[in-house]
Amino acid sequence: MWYNRPMKTLVEKIDVDNIGKQQIAAAARLIQQGGLVAFPTETVYGLGADALNPLASKRIYEAKGRPSDNPLIVHIADFADLEKIAKEIPKKGWILGEQFWPGPLTMIFQKKECVPLETTGGLDTVAVRMPNHPIALALIKASTGFIAAPSANASGRPSPTLAEHVYLDLEGRIPMILDGGPVGIGIESTIVDFSEAAPVILRPGYITKEMIQEVIGEVSMDPGLEHSNSAVPPKAPGMKYRHYAPRADLILVEGQQENVISAINHFLEEARMQGKKAGVIGTDETCGLYKEGIIKSIGTRKETAVIAKHLYALLREFDDLDVDIIYSESFSREGIGQAIMNRMIKAAGHRVLKV
Repeated sequence: MWYNRPMKTLVEKIDVDNIGKQQIAAAARLIQQGGLVAFPTETVYGLGADALNPLASKRIYEAKGRPSDNPLIVHIADFADLEKIAKEIPKKGWILGEQFWPGPLTMIFQKKECVPLETTGGLDTVAVRMPNHPIALALIKASTGFIAAPSANASGRPSPTLAEHVYLDLEGRIPMILDGGPVGIGIESTIVDFSEAAPVILRPGYITKEMIQEVIGEVSMDPGLEHSNSAVPPKAPGMKYRHYAPRADLILVEGQQENVISAINHFLEEARMQGKKAGVIGTDETCGLYKEGIIKSIGTRKETAVIAKHLYALLREFDDLDVDIIYSESFSREGIGQAIMNRMIKAAGHRVLKV
């Protein structure tokens, strides 16, 4: 396979406030030549290639070890470019784009022939977003105008929020990483499907259902968000496969706070008796109530955006500590909490204990 060829991965530090033209030009040449470049967005780091080059898209799948039916998101830097790759764009799609682009919103439309099936996971639809990050926008404009970019991690692993995460997963598999420092949001974009009669949210994100409904009216949530059907090809990234997962087993514990704390303390005692190294994902409010194990706070429940930003990095911290099992508190599904729980349920392989 292409990624098995030995290669040096160059890490280019790049200043968001003073973007080096030569660095962007070098990265753009790699994209134009069918190569791969990891780069920061406002959500997570992406692994970019020419979206209209089928071989380049195949290289993304190979480098990540990603299933080939898991579609890629096409990133653009100019709103007008949407019409070049999407067949039919309903009025609500235009309105939503005008409200939230550039930003953490992906929309799905019927694709035009110029978008290869290798990019769309074999589907006749294309997922498109315009990132709100100066490095990402500069790279898109300087290269081909259309960059396919899933998260820049090994498939199934927690998404990267630092260039170091990318290097850890993909060193030797990709030629370049643009290091623009930590990302701002920390979870992937909201995905809204406009390819059917009525808009449907396929993946929750920073832009919530409530925010979308304020702009375009009623929108539904895909039922597959809670229970994935392995027989159905995924229309959007993150729908079918286990994603965002640490190496250790992750188990979510859901219920009244006092019951959750009591149950986790019981599980921690059992883990110790079995000789297992256990970790706990708690909050600023609860970490002092756990009696043993490696206890880490994901933040305060008063700031869900901070919890979202810390999630993937925290899962990777437990990897560094070689824990065998992680017990995590659950969170409210209101607002951005819905996106947090979506990622955590995927990371846990749908293992949720109700207490």
